[in-house]
Amino acid sequence: MNDRNAASKGFHWLDNDTVAAWTFLAPALLLLLAFVIGPIGYLIYLSFTTGSFTQTGTRWVGLQNYWRSLVSPDFWQVVGNTLYFSVATVVPSIAIPLGLAALLDRIQTFRGFLRSAYFIPSITSTVAVGLGWRWLFQTDGPVNHFLDIFGIDAIPWLGSPVWAMPVLILLSIWKQLGFNLVLFLAGLQTIPQSRYEAAELDGATPLQQFWHVTIPGLRPTLVFVIVTTTIFTLRSFEQVYVITGGGPLNSTNILVYYIYEQAFALFDLGYAAAAATLLLMVVLVLVYLQLKLTSEDN
Repeated sequence: MNDRNAASKGFHWLDNDTVAAWTFLAPALLLLLAFVIGPIGYLIYLSFTTGSFTQTGTRWVGLQNYWRSLVSPDFWQVVGNTLYFSVATVVPSIAIPLGLAALLDRIQTFRGFLRSAYFIPSITSTVAVGLGWRWLFQTDGPVNHFLDIFGIDAIPWLGSPVWAMPVLILLSIWKQLGFNLVLFLAGLQTIPQSRYEAAELDGATPLQQFWHVTIPGLRPTLVFVIVTTTIFTLRSFEQVYVITGGGPLNSTNILVYYIYEQAFALFDLGYAAAAATLLLMVVLVLVYLQLKLTSEDN
């Protein structure tokens, strides 16, 4: 009897529908294995080795690269820079589009035009924008000329350890704002208008409606936007590469640029792979939290 059940189960896995499903899935699975799972596996392996492709090869060193990162002052400075950059970017990149989306949702005139105008920075090349940003904030650039009108001395934006990071943060907020705005506008369309009408009948002010109706209704969208914006900031590279190069005094060197320097400037591939693996773990935790929170909503 058991053999008959096993045979029937085996036949089930080889029926026409299952074979057809695996046939259609095979190309995508092969691409996923070749370009995602395979490289991630090799990255993790590389993090336990030392050497480079330009020398005699690599050799196994175990957890040495991870320990080296944990005791490195430069690594922790980069982690601090990344944390500062991420928090200062993520919070305004969520709060500003959320407020703008709530306003645009109540405006019918020119809403499509405004939505498109806000979205344009998201599809603009970061390298091209970075070059323009560097021109704007150079010492004799337009920003300092504008400040001079009000009698404010020129600020060395890109040459100051204090002011260089805010320039990168401002650029990142500007880039992310339109994308998040469109997501919030889409999320607002899913909230039934009857909830606002009921809240208005109960005497709720617009601010109370926003806090008790809009925010709860946008929770899945809000979780998604928080996670994607955080990942966006964690993988930021182009603005640092184009505008500051990690300087001055390492003050704008964030984790992705640090990994790039270690791998392609110093050719320390094992150490760079260890740092990249740590970043990957952070991203996976964020994705897990997003999936957990969204599943709870359902």
